[in-house]
Amino acid sequence: MIKHQLVLPAVLILITNNLLAQDNNTQNNYNPFSVSAHVKNMHTWHGFVVHPGALFASSIEYNSKNKKFTFGFWGGASFSPIDVKNLETSKNVSAYYKEVSIYTKYRFSKFFFIEAVSHNNYTGVEERGDQLQFWSYDKTQGYNFVDVNFGYNITPNTLLYLATIINGGSGDYEVQKDGSLKDSWTHYFEINSKVWQNKDASLSLFAGGAWSFITDKTFYTANAGNIINVGATYNKQISLLDYKLPVDVTLMWNPEQERTVIQIDITLF
Repeated sequence: MIKHQLVLPAVLILITNNLLAQDNNTQNNYNPFSVSAHVKNMHTWHGFVVHPGALFASSIEYNSKNKKFTFGFWGGASFSPIDVKNLETSKNVSAYYKEVSIYTKYRFSKFFFIEAVSHNNYTGVEERGDQLQFWSYDKTQGYNFVDVNFGYNITPNTLLYLATIINGGSGDYEVQKDGSLKDSWTHYFEINSKVWQNKDASLSLFAGGAWSFITDKTFYTANAGNIINVGATYNKQISLLDYKLPVDVTLMWNPEQERTVIQIDITLF
């Protein structure tokens, strides 16, 4: 009887220790924070060439344990400058591309998510004679604005994406006859679909357009809504010894601007 009394607590202790070890392993396997680093020959976004030269981009983000919630910062800094006009001297001065944007995303399911992005591109702000205010969303300041975005996967390989600029930031407005500013609330809609894939590579096609129900101009277009972003992205996993180096090559065409570029994006980690 005494032996049985000793064995039962011993078994319970072993089971408890095993469960605690499994729980600790699960907790140890969960890393809420991640970072990334990229090198790009240029930076494009929604049909725009945001910066035409080479740059380094990085991010740091938090992800919840259930992978539904994400909050992070994305930043870019260029290796080469562009010219901006100084407001006092009217002369061109050099300025490097600088951006630190904030984003958050919530995934309701594997098909649907909502996202908010504060785009903070302060390239050339001080060089042109303005006062740098990172948290300012003044309409006429021209470098901070917020996007509210929705994404829905109609198939595992096809994403429908809708982005709306709120509060008329960074010039998303139309000047009225009386001099007042009317927010455009520009909408951007894109279809992105992976059309081919093998073990180490894939090809996706995309098309996007912008419009406003409020004004005759949008953030992306000079007049009424238009198709502004058409192209393809080829992804290749390049093997370097035991390391896989993801490389994205994007061919982008903006019909309104008659602009065609190729962006190369190398993920370092």
